[in-house]
Parts: sequence; C-alpha cells; structure tokens
Amino acid sequence: MINLKALSLFLVGMLVSYAPLNAAPILQESSQDYVEYKGEVINSNNDDPIMNAHLSVNETNISTVTNSEGKFSLKVPKSVSPGTVNISYLGYQSKNLPLSYFKSHGTIIYLDPVVEELTEVKVYRAGDAQGLVQTMLNNRGDNYIDNPTQMTAFYRESISKGNRNVSLSEAVVKIHKKPYTHYGEEDIVLIKARKTADYDRLDTLALKLRGGPFNTLFIDVMKYPDYLFYDQELDNYEFKFEEPTRIDNRYLYVVSFKDKNREMPWFYGTLFIDAETQSLVRAKLHRNVDNRRAASNMFVNKKPGGTKVYPIEVSYDIDYHQQDGKWYFGYSNARLLFVVNWKKKLFNSRYQVDSEMAVTNWQPLTEDRIKKDANFLSKRVVMADDIAGFTDMQFWGSNNIIEPDKSIQNAIEKIQRNIQ
Repeated sequence: MINLKALSLFLVGMLVSYAPLNAAPILQESSQDYVEYKGEVINSNNDDPIMNAHLSVNETNISTVTNSEGKFSLKVPKSVSPGTVNISYLGYQSKNLPLSYFKSHGTIIYLDPVVEELTEVKVYRAGDAQGLVQTMLNNRGDNYIDNPTQMTAFYRESISKGNRNVSLSEAVVKIHKKPYTHYGEEDIVLIKARKTADYDRLDTLALKLRGGPFNTLFIDVMKYPDYLFYDQELDNYEFKFEEPTRIDNRYLYVVSFKDKNREMPWFYGTLFIDAETQSLVRAKLHRNVDNRRAASNMFVNKKPGGTKVYPIEVSYDIDYHQQDGKWYFGYSNARLLFVVNWKKKLFNSRYQVDSEMAVTNWQPLTEDRIKKDANFLSKRVVMADDIAGFTDMQFWGSNNIIEPDKSIQNAIEKIQRNIQ
C-alpha cells in the first residue's frame, strides 16, 4: 500500500493553542570576510522576473536562489574572488558570469528562453514513461550524493489570512544529510532564527505549522521515494510523456503522473528527468484534497470546537542541483491553503501556509557519529513565537539567504507596528 500517511505526518498544518515545542537560540555571527552582491534575474524576451533561478559559485558549494520577484542576494568569501557564477533555470539558456560583473546592488542578469526543438529526446529509449521512472528510482544510489553531507540551508515559513501575512519565520539550519541509499532520516540543527507574529488579528485562531524545516526536507523524493510511491508499485500510477525541456544545457524528459487510487487524498504531478543519467532534476507535486473529511484527518491535528477545517490546495516543489557528477537536494517548498468554517459565522476564513528551504552551502561530513544537543530540532517542532531579529539588518552575517519579497517585507513592517 502506498505510504501516503507517512508524508502527511510532517507536511501538516495544525490549529493549536499550546506553546511551541522548541525555542530557537539566536547565535551571533562575527565573520565579515565576505562580499555581498544583490540583483535580479530577468527573462530577456519580456523582462519578467524569474523566480527560483539558481545561482552557484563555480568550483565551490556556495549557492542561492531568487525570490518570487526574481531578486537575489549572494554572499561570497573574499578569498573566492576572482571567480565565476553559474545562473540557471528550467527552460532557459544557462549563463556563466565573472564575479566582477556583479554589484553590491542593482545587478541585472538576463536569461534567454530555450527556443530550439527538443523532439530528439521526446521518446525514452525503453519505450514507456513508467520504465523511465523505474530506472530513475533504481539509479538513485549512483546519481546522488553517496556520502554523509552537512548542508547549510535557509528556511522561511509564512502564514497569511486572506491577503495579509500574520506570521513570518526565518532560520539558518545545518542539515546532517545521509546518503541517498541510506534509509535513516536526517537531523536538523538550528543555527540562527527569527520570527514575528500578530495572532491578535487572527480572530482568536492561531494557525501553526508543525514540523518547521522538516516540512521541506521530507519533500526530497529521491531520499524518501516511499513517501510518494513504492518503486515496486508503480503500476498504481498513470505515467505519460509531456513536451521535453532543458536546463543548464542538459536535456530533460518531462513525465506527468496520477495516482490510480482515489480513496484518500492522492498525488499527481510532473517529474523532470535528466535524459543522460535518468536523474530526477525537478518535481512539481500536488495532492487532490476533494475528499474533505479524509483531507482534514490527514492535515489538521487540532482545531477549536464549532469549526470545520480542511485544506483546499496542497502542492510541493523540489529542485536538485549537480556538482562533480552527483545530484543533491537544492531547494524545496510546500504550500497549503486551508478553509476554516465557523459554526455561527456567515463567511469562512482562508489561511495559507508557505514554507521553503534553499541549500546555500555543503561539505562532506567526516564525523561517524553526531553528538546531539539542545540545538537539534524535533520533527514536531513549532517555530517559537518569541524570536527577535527582524529589526537587525546584520542578523544573518555571512550566511546566504533568500532575499525577502517586497510583500513579505511590507508584512514584517506592518506586523511590527501592530505588535508595538
């Protein structure tokens, strides 16, 4: 049976009134031996911003991604200069630019959409899309990082009611990533965190996300394939080839899929698979939640009496990046949209939970055993409500982060004014 419940234990929204399980420490960063570059990545055809474009410093493990407005912040140690940066995104021609091209503010990078025909990679040599997905799963030990790895990552979590943000959390974490052939779960260490919230504007209802950074970590399909589908039960899914595409000068097969079992909230989505190595490069996943009772049981842990709470939209994205012939987890996000119906109220309320994680650096992990301390997060963590730091412009130090969206920055300022 497909292990749908396992994934939902961590990708879960919960309506609660109790305190968070972990209070996050705030550590000070003293190193200033780096240069920060800011700018935006733009579609050369229409000047539209390109969100989630990947920027990586060549011959290093340093990287970042653009926000929803195409803007980025990239911090590079001074020792790296001179150097070059690779900029890539699905369906666009990649670019390599010298660090000398980048500015402290206002760097503009144009990417050209791929316009050539890709019919030569349209048909998989095994003859069927399901066979390609099976090969993709079988090759994960060869195609992905096969040694223990310590990753530095930036995590952001926002909760909004209607079109107004009411809670914002950000953190820098260390991920102790196990090899892709290892079935053990990863550990997360909290390095720096900040949060601001205005629960008084939530009509006495506080929506909190259990799991924190684990929500985005467990979307890693190639590390946890059983959370999506057992590799021996692919007959339970419908697979179909779509138009191919390209990223970073590599051709990609595009495979759509749907779960045949429609009793519980079921998965459907799109897999982007490297034509040369049959590696998963990107996945866009959705969950059908038309069965409200089943969806509520799966995603809502607690709710006040006299309410009906259920998700109406659940989606996940994940990107992998390649270095030295191996692919690794690079970026993921989860979006959950909930409806809250109060028994004696005419109108319902809608709440949206967004969480994202971007790996900004990584290195091989040499320690055989990890000694855990209070900074290791529980998989049931709720980001603490009393974390300060949004007013400190130097808070993150040399850590790479995702540049705040304009809407998020405005929300932070409004929340701070309301709390004061």
